[in-house]
Amino acid sequence: MTKSGEPEVKRPCVFFDRDGVINRSPGPGYVLRWEDFHLQDGIVDAVRTARDLGYGAVVVTSQRGVGKGLMTREELERIHRNMQGELEAADAAFDAIYACTGEPGCLYPNKPDPGMIDAACKDHGLDASLSWMVGDADRDIEMGRRAGLRGAIRVKSEKAISVEADYTLSHVRELADLLRKIL
Repeated sequence: MTKSGEPEVKRPCVFFDRDGVINRSPGPGYVLRWEDFHLQDGIVDAVRTARDLGYGAVVVTSQRGVGKGLMTREELERIHRNMQGELEAADAAFDAIYACTGEPGCLYPNKPDPGMIDAACKDHGLDASLSWMVGDADRDIEMGRRAGLRGAIRVKSEKAISVEADYTLSHVRELADLLRKIL
């Protein structure tokens, strides 16, 4: 409730997986350095579209390379800072980034557990029932389902599919047009 006694209006959100959606997938393995991080064609338009339509835009990503000692938390934060800087310059920055690092004491469980989405909804006043997940793997789609999201969008990748999404795209370049139709 707000101070005036009115119910708090929560806004919808589009949740984005990172590797394979926001940036080109490294294939097996991890993006361990900023120099290896490359934004996907179409992601700027997709984030901008979501925001222009009144949706939040939040990253939910598994970055277990930190917990495995393949990269430091500082390097992960550097990658995310630089990513946000590039997107901010294009008026398409994310509202927040939630990462499961696999480190002992990490606040967020690994996908498909919906903990990152649940935390984002609580922290930013988001309505899960009106929100969407965009991912390239079954665990992304399943996480969205477990969080009670309205729907899920898959961007095809080399990963096998055993969990169906509401929509499947061949490339991130198609995402902004789909968001304009369904949001």
